[in-house]
Amino acid sequence: MDLIGALPRLAARRPPVLLVTMPGATRERLAVEAELTGRGWPSAPGPAAAAGLVVAGRAGGAQWLGDLWNGMPRPRAYVAVAHAGDAPHALDLLGRLLSSGREGDAPRAVSAGAPRGAPGQGGGDGPDHHPGAPGSGARETPGDEDGRSGRGGQEGRDGRGQARGQGRGQGQGRKQGRALGLGLGQGRGQGQGQGQGHGGHRGGVAGLPMAGRADDRDGLRLDRLHLPLGPALADWPAGLVLDVALQGDVLQSAEAHPWEAAPAGRYPFWGEPWLRAAGGEAVTRGAAERRRCASHLDSVGRFLAVSGWPRPAARARRLRDRLLQGAAAGELAPEVLRLTRGVARSRTLRWLTRGLGELPAGRARELGVTGPALAADGDVHARLRVWLGEIERSVHGMDDPRALTGVDGPRGRLDGPRPPSRLLLAALLPLLPGAEFACARLILASFDPDPDEFAGAGHG
Repeated sequence: MDLIGALPRLAARRPPVLLVTMPGATRERLAVEAELTGRGWPSAPGPAAAAGLVVAGRAGGAQWLGDLWNGMPRPRAYVAVAHAGDAPHALDLLGRLLSSGREGDAPRAVSAGAPRGAPGQGGGDGPDHHPGAPGSGARETPGDEDGRSGRGGQEGRDGRGQARGQGRGQGQGRKQGRALGLGLGQGRGQGQGQGQGHGGHRGGVAGLPMAGRADDRDGLRLDRLHLPLGPALADWPAGLVLDVALQGDVLQSAEAHPWEAAPAGRYPFWGEPWLRAAGGEAVTRGAAERRRCASHLDSVGRFLAVSGWPRPAARARRLRDRLLQGAAAGELAPEVLRLTRGVARSRTLRWLTRGLGELPAGRARELGVTGPALAADGDVHARLRVWLGEIERSVHGMDDPRALTGVDGPRGRLDGPRPPSRLLLAALLPLLPGAEFACARLILASFDPDPDEFAGAGHG
């Protein structure tokens, strides 16, 4: 039996796909996710588990894509979806590439033996773009005495930094460790182990970051590991990058580094109806409520996935896709209500999220927050309940033919001096220090800022 020859054919039947969304490519992401669901192809949680790498949007000069690609085992293939309508064709191509053993026009990573930014590693603005090359726009942040390495920070922005330490201890497993990138527990434990094993090492080893030491909230001097989270984590706002410092599994600090701006001249997908109406275009209230309902279902699906409740998360996403495909409100309403009421009744979810990330309404007003986060006036679960309530109201308002006049988008008012997602980000960041990592993910998911709004149309 030709086992080696059979592997590509097996991989092509139902390939696990790692979907990476570029700034401003929410529409493309949704198209790919709907296509994956329709085909029954699973989503890979990280490159080590993926056979296909699909980029939604234009890859541009995203240097970390090459490292993601290098972390994928063979057989593997790469395609990009520059327009939502291209998703079916792109996935067809992915299947053909896998079955034939070809890889497509894959991004390339920097050679493992060469320092990043070394001359001769290339440049340009395509997938082959290498970090540190002239004109690359790559940021080199200086290291600090806690062992935070600017180079490591760059590498880790897809979450790979968490797994890099595994490679240091396991030799050949380094690439896979880099590729996993999504499991904080690995990086955290490794960081601690490295800090202990290497004593007073500062900076990095072979370009890899080390854990340093710092006082924790109780005054104990413990290992502190700096990790960049994003932009390609599963169930993570696409494009958002947070630099966090961890001691144990507790976040000590979190700082946002919004990723590349979305392409100019394109409305943020979720706020599009309100922004078009504000610009004088004819938009019905029903169309806006359909978009609001789909947006909240997208947020609820992400939140439930982070919570470890995959089946309701998948149901929310299927309903979202059907809404965006134009399914009738009367057809979807019963299923939507079953989902929302089932989630709202979950005592386990309520117990798990009680008291997490509380944002009183008064504080939200001070920060300029509007929308569901203001209405919730409470913790993670309160924000989830507001989403569920708005979903139920929106699903009954999708046939409203009247002209849209308001500017209250899914995440807040869209006519303010700052986009609502920027305000959400400003509100959530102070809530993260002191939270355990899993709780911090829930807090962030309960706000669900949309990086496409950071520099979206209508905002400076």
